[in-house]
Amino acid sequence: MHVASLAVYPVKSTRALPVSTATVHPHGLEHDRRWAVVDHAGAVITARTRDRMLRISAAPTATGLHLSAPDMPDLHVPFPVGGAVVPVGVSRMPEARYGGDDAAAWCSRVLGEPVRLIWQDDPRARSVAPEHGGRDGDHVSLADTGPLLLASTASVARLNEWIAETDPDAAIPVGRFRPNVVVDDADGKLEAFDEDRWARVRIGSVTYRFTEQCDRCVLTTIDPDTLAHGKEPLRTLARHRKRAGKTWFAIRLVPEHSGTITLGDRVDVLERQSPAPE
Repeated sequence: MHVASLAVYPVKSTRALPVSTATVHPHGLEHDRRWAVVDHAGAVITARTRDRMLRISAAPTATGLHLSAPDMPDLHVPFPVGGAVVPVGVSRMPEARYGGDDAAAWCSRVLGEPVRLIWQDDPRARSVAPEHGGRDGDHVSLADTGPLLLASTASVARLNEWIAETDPDAAIPVGRFRPNVVVDDADGKLEAFDEDRWARVRIGSVTYRFTEQCDRCVLTTIDPDTLAHGKEPLRTLARHRKRAGKTWFAIRLVPEHSGTITLGDRVDVLERQSPAPE
């Protein structure tokens, strides 16, 4: 097996940024989800409820962040090192650095409401919760519950076979699930959802520990290019991958040490676990 695609999301819930290589930190891939947009009360805004977040493209620079969106001037946001600290409604992280008035005005104009951009200056300040597979010393960026999300081409192919049974034109690209890493195999022997049983995996030179399967939300039903809303893939996942009242696709991993990850890197399963109960 090998790494077929890599992506980071510099601002939580904005468009994916494909990359060919990335530095791996214990808290996740470098530049992944270190920024977020919050409302006036500090609650994190996502594309689940504001699909216009998917209009925003973000790219890291040596000194901060480059933002762009249709019909908007580009904006460079410097790292707010030593800047104002504001309260935020992020689990296990009560405050963050304020990204500045220019960034707040720019994001507010895109979303059509008063918002602010925040930056997580120290990812070690936020832990992976025990209920999501975290252990002492596990840290995470502003990602929901784990440092890295992995999916496989075999699993999305099986999902699209299921979808085609009721709607042949509703195939879902793997990017809808917003993975950091997509795994493929050259000989087609990888079984769908085999990743659910990976307890430890090595990608290139870095090893990772499984923390949990990922429960999926309404964001997967939004086309990031057109912002059209639909019923897939949640409708089909509910028929085939529903457990404990939730639907499941892809897995979360914690890096066991630092290193790099690159397109084409070999993927080896080091340990397996029992299948999840139905």
